[in-house]
Amino acid sequence: MSQALFSEPQQPMTESTRTTLIKEFLQILPDESLLREDEELLPYESDGLAVYKQKPPIVVLPETTEQVQSILKTCKRLKIPVVARGAGTGLSGGALPLADGIVLGMAKFNRIVNIDHNARTAVVQPGVRNLAISEAASDYNLYYAPDPSSQIACSIGGNVAENSGGVHCLKYGLTVHNVLQVKAVTIDGDLVTFGSTAPDVAGYDLLGVLHGSEGMLAVTVEITVKLLPKPAATKLLMAAFDSVDKAGDAVAAIIGNGIIPAGLEMMDNPAIIAAEAFAKCGYPTDAQALFLCELDGTEEEVIDQIEKVEAIIRQNHVSSLHVARDEAERMLLWKGRKSAFPAVGRLSPDYYCIDGTIPRRHLSTVLQKMNEWSNDYNLRIANVFHAGDGNLHPLILFDANIEGELERTEELGGKILELCVEVGGTITGEHGVGMEKINQMCVQFSSDEITQFHALKHAFDPDALLNPGKAIPTLNRCAEFGALHVHHGEVPHPELERF
Repeated sequence: MSQALFSEPQQPMTESTRTTLIKEFLQILPDESLLREDEELLPYESDGLAVYKQKPPIVVLPETTEQVQSILKTCKRLKIPVVARGAGTGLSGGALPLADGIVLGMAKFNRIVNIDHNARTAVVQPGVRNLAISEAASDYNLYYAPDPSSQIACSIGGNVAENSGGVHCLKYGLTVHNVLQVKAVTIDGDLVTFGSTAPDVAGYDLLGVLHGSEGMLAVTVEITVKLLPKPAATKLLMAAFDSVDKAGDAVAAIIGNGIIPAGLEMMDNPAIIAAEAFAKCGYPTDAQALFLCELDGTEEEVIDQIEKVEAIIRQNHVSSLHVARDEAERMLLWKGRKSAFPAVGRLSPDYYCIDGTIPRRHLSTVLQKMNEWSNDYNLRIANVFHAGDGNLHPLILFDANIEGELERTEELGGKILELCVEVGGTITGEHGVGMEKINQMCVQFSSDEITQFHALKHAFDPDALLNPGKAIPTLNRCAEFGALHVHHGEVPHPELERF
């Protein structure tokens, strides 16, 4: 196994190396596409998880595939690490720069290349905003289904890197379920096509491998996505409850009766109050929990499902039940949910957004434990869930100006993620691992599994130059963290004995 897999982070880039790189990149890019002054570099020092910051020495902004290939070939030859960055809206530190590497910004790859309304596909560049795809396809009565809450700003390339979801992922799937083909450049500068526009393709499913790989395997330059016809009818129900348990039971009952809503989102009281104050959307602020349940399909399907869902909800101790009167009210109710993150930001100087997924049956147990820990740590938590698939987004409120409070917040966040694993879930549902959850990877996976992850990385990037230090921990790090698959009681991998 390559020693590079276990190497410590490199030292900050020397001025001579930086000067050499600038000269090399000016042979590839125009001067305005090469950022090297402090005021140009500071906007790139973090992604949406701003508690981790590192000013990059150089940012390059290519606009052609050939430029990306030349940049990566140069970095390969000079052994310079590369962090690819999209819109910078990620929430796990996946686009955190390295002191000894460059940031490869893909913002100029922002064209929708083609929309084929007959094949129901769109070919887009990675810098295209998620929402822009649906806006462009709207003239053909089509849309792109995955809709992260940040869809107005996040880029499709970042969605692939993190395998993003959204409020409609319950019925229509994550990014990986809605992408047919990706063209990406390897660290060697080779342009490779993953997947196919055909229904199936021979060989390994490397398209699936690329999704959620967090920029560690290749740099995406073009994506072919599926488009869906806009549903003939859509109805949204808002159900409020006097306890989170009752809301969770109603969610389980809906799914248990074989009904798959287009979206099924849940919020607890602190999140409800924050969203209502921010969006003025008509949420009942005295409710301890509410969920939004959206049903779509043909007129007949929606009418039938609305009746069934209303009956199920009423059997589960609902406090109030409301069906959106029209499209304007439907969008307003969704605005509250999609504004939850910025809304909660008004309650505290800082907040820390967790992203874990659990089996739905354990929702009450996990929420009860989080409430206990919230009291123990004296840190408030507001909860937002993709209730249908068990994807939790606890928002821990804190003040980074208070000494030690960030560290306590991170400790509480780590405990929540480890609890997700303990009940049979996972440490991420859509935000990725990045830097934020790298220690918890040691809890979820065994040393043998982590070794295989590194072997796959090595096959694509033997010198570990693409986004090194992210997502996959070294075995040394896991040994130091002291939690290598502790919940299964496994002994450390023999490979550790070498270090």
